[in-house]
Amino acid sequence: MGQSVELEVSMRGKLEVGRPRIWLNELSRVGLAEFLSTYVMMTLGLGSVAQVVTGKGGFGTFFSINIGFGLAVAMGVHIGGTVSGAHMNGAVSFALCVYGQLPWKRLPLYIFAQLFGSFLAAATVYGVYYDAISTYAGGNLSVTGERATAGIFATYPAPYLSVLGGFVDQVFGTAILMLCLTALGDEKNKPAAKGAESIFVGLLVVLIGISLGSNSGYAINPTRDFGPRLFTAIAGWGLDVFRAGNGWFWVPIVATPIGAVLGAGLYKVCIQMHHPAVSEQYQEKDPSEE
Repeated sequence: MGQSVELEVSMRGKLEVGRPRIWLNELSRVGLAEFLSTYVMMTLGLGSVAQVVTGKGGFGTFFSINIGFGLAVAMGVHIGGTVSGAHMNGAVSFALCVYGQLPWKRLPLYIFAQLFGSFLAAATVYGVYYDAISTYAGGNLSVTGERATAGIFATYPAPYLSVLGGFVDQVFGTAILMLCLTALGDEKNKPAAKGAESIFVGLLVVLIGISLGSNSGYAINPTRDFGPRLFTAIAGWGLDVFRAGNGWFWVPIVATPIGAVLGAGLYKVCIQMHHPAVSEQYQEKDPSEE
């Protein structure tokens, strides 16, 4: 018996020595995971939009875009969730910094990874759907009008929406997103089931899309919106991507972080701050029940 234990320990030691060396440091691992999760999420999400727009409704509807983005977010969480947290959203990263759940010094890394992932995803979808976009647009890359294609990549307000109305729309939508994300991660309440977090986060995005998406395409994410918008400006749509909608481009950048902070704060003030301490929970139990 003693010899078998010694042999097992010896074998474990050999196996440990034989493990592949890890070349990346923690920051590199986090940045790479955040980039890849964002890239995959955005490629699949924007691809669902491109398919609907260029197919003229023959390959899906607004609802299929909601489903596409929801499932894309779920896949992104699977890819980078345990490494970077798979925020894939600059507003989420900002709110986590505000509430001390992410060091401020890491915010630039997350923002850069998300912007780069979103930009590259837009370039990928443009390449994959190049012929479809060119045929649909008649060779003219326009931001507005019947054959507009810039909306495949970034969000634009509905014609009836004022800048103020759009600002409120983005603050509220992002606040709901962050409030629910905070609830899903609250271990003292009713968190998402272990291993099923990605499903619940994806369903949350679908729900926001089908309930709050018609005004402006529910960006609820500054990096998701700005990265592809920048790509379209370079790829041929021009500076109109920044002028359209009365200069709409700044609204998702400014409003979404405000909404994320408000949403997380509302949940903390109304719910999280009032959880009983572990010791109090034990005191409330009836000793006769134990």
